[in-house]
Amino acid sequence: MSTLLESYTAGRWYAAPDEGRPLLDASTGEVVATISSTGLDLGAMVAYAREVGGPALRSLTFHERAGILKALAKHLGAGKDELYRLSACAGATERDAMVDVDGGIGTLFSYASKGTRELPNDTIVLDGRPEPLGKGGTFVGQHVFTSRPGVAVQINAFNFPAWGMLEKLAPAFLAGLPTIVKPASPTAYVAEALVRRVIESGLLPDGTLQLVAGSAGTLLDELGPQDSVAFTGSAHTANVLRAHPSVATGGVRLGVEADSLNCSILGPDVTADDPELDLFVKGVVTEMTVKAGQKCTAIRRVLVPAGMADTVVDAIAARLARVTVGDPRDAGVRMGPLASLAQRDEVRKAVEALRSSAEIVYGDPDRVEGVDGDAERGAFMAPVLLRARDGATEPHDVEPFGPVSTVLTYDGLDDAIALAARGRGSLVGSLVTHDPAVARTLTLGLTPWHGRILVLDRDDAAESTGHGSPLPVLVHGGPGRAGGGEELGGIRSVLHHMQRTAVQASPDMLTAITGRWTPGSDRREASVHPFRKSLADLRVGDTIASEPRTVTREDIDAFAALTGDTFYAHTDEEAAAANPLFGGIVAHGYLLVSLAAGLFVDPDPGPVLANFGVDNLRFLTPVKADDAIAVTLTVKEITPRTTADYGEVRWDAQVTNRHSEPVATYDVLTLVAKTWDA
Repeated sequence: MSTLLESYTAGRWYAAPDEGRPLLDASTGEVVATISSTGLDLGAMVAYAREVGGPALRSLTFHERAGILKALAKHLGAGKDELYRLSACAGATERDAMVDVDGGIGTLFSYASKGTRELPNDTIVLDGRPEPLGKGGTFVGQHVFTSRPGVAVQINAFNFPAWGMLEKLAPAFLAGLPTIVKPASPTAYVAEALVRRVIESGLLPDGTLQLVAGSAGTLLDELGPQDSVAFTGSAHTANVLRAHPSVATGGVRLGVEADSLNCSILGPDVTADDPELDLFVKGVVTEMTVKAGQKCTAIRRVLVPAGMADTVVDAIAARLARVTVGDPRDAGVRMGPLASLAQRDEVRKAVEALRSSAEIVYGDPDRVEGVDGDAERGAFMAPVLLRARDGATEPHDVEPFGPVSTVLTYDGLDDAIALAARGRGSLVGSLVTHDPAVARTLTLGLTPWHGRILVLDRDDAAESTGHGSPLPVLVHGGPGRAGGGEELGGIRSVLHHMQRTAVQASPDMLTAITGRWTPGSDRREASVHPFRKSLADLRVGDTIASEPRTVTREDIDAFAALTGDTFYAHTDEEAAAANPLFGGIVAHGYLLVSLAAGLFVDPDPGPVLANFGVDNLRFLTPVKADDAIAVTLTVKEITPRTTADYGEVRWDAQVTNRHSEPVATYDVLTLVAKTWDA
């Protein structure tokens, strides 16, 4: 008796009343599970996300959300065996499962780290510096990012049931949006098992993750202008979603990752004796065989100089001949079946279309030799390499979503760029070259048509993650045919889920709203030095203003001798006098910063544990010998760390001369204890 997959809605698991549609093992044709969403109350699911999940999530700071993601990643990493077993039913080898399962878990870790390091321990993000809007300084503007009271719906493809879910969940979760997951049915048993592990962990606030197992039905009808949909799949389905009233006129944000005829280009500088040729061939074969070529980032078009075509075809064919196709549960198998018989039929149709202007030079789409599995009931297909004839159009229009690539030849770099552009927009392109001039020309020509470009040669090959591997810190998406969407890219994708708003107010009001000191707002000078205050006592706006300190010629000479910085403006009277910017000997900028530190530092042991950096340093006015400087230091931002007994304090430092002119401005970064017993 097969298992009926369940949806997770409003804090409970829901089983449809009917038997559901069978989902088959890609190798054996046996029923793995059945799936149905009949009777699922989608309106209640969306309402629960908005009314329960959203408020609970938005009550947490970015650091608290990041901590949950880290704990979740650890929890999932400790129990992957079941996910690996189910992935094999979908045709995934152990290597394929690692790409999907471990890749998704790694993405959670990455966002947890970035959320802690790059976002404040707050619920608001400032975008850029304050903009002065008046001459008197009493009216300023500040862009801010805030969480939307909506729902993030993700509609995923069949090829990455784990990674596809987690790479969308992580940034939405950090942004404060609850998520509803709609996995593709053919591999939904992997997604359902993953959601069960997440829910069983008890780590996520209730209502922040729900699952639709089966048809999404009228889910989009329930969405409004604060909601978003992230879709991965075919261009046809993407167009249907774009035309839906909730998207077309209802304000729902739609992000699309669709078809992509990705290319890899062999540079004209590469010869048969260069290591780059082997790197190129290995990359093509890897992308043809990992996940049986069922990757939106796989190489579909292989662009090579005309004179190297025979060499490249022979090398790819020789490497493909070593690929064993069969049941992925067999340790000797390097490529499993496609996800379903229907998917294999689609790929075979695509190959037939490609044959209108190309010939097969390796493999047979209708026959697989030596398959260790059920060749009749399993969706097995041999890797197929084609070679296009001159003027071929089909390779630029037809995407075979399987282990299929087509070799095309080019004459000159402009021709290579033009051929790549005929794909009308791709997720990723790669070029293999050891010539910097070739790399620059091709990269600049390809970037308008690609979301990511890999430049591969002997120098970076050892650390390269490969053509087809999206990374959480880099954007994933592409223009035109690829959908025009953008995912991942570190904190960029978090902010993409949030609302950017320009706020206009007085400096004091902006400080109150943002929780970060705004230049021009009140400073609080107290009898207690700010360096004597722990985080428990320190407040934004706390200030110390120093007494002036004269900078002597002896100071300048001593600093030059100590550091070896004998630049003429600090040491040569005649040359310095001729400099139109200085008109005489001036103090080193770093001497001024050092002297300023001496003016504001409290020397005794206290809650300030360390200085760990200086940001945004600018030298504004030269300081000549016998001028005097003073420094005003103000608490700009306080960020307690959730996993330590100290936090970060950002101080605004302004150094002025005896005429109160700004000499230098910068931020001082310190680590300060949360509490301190004097």
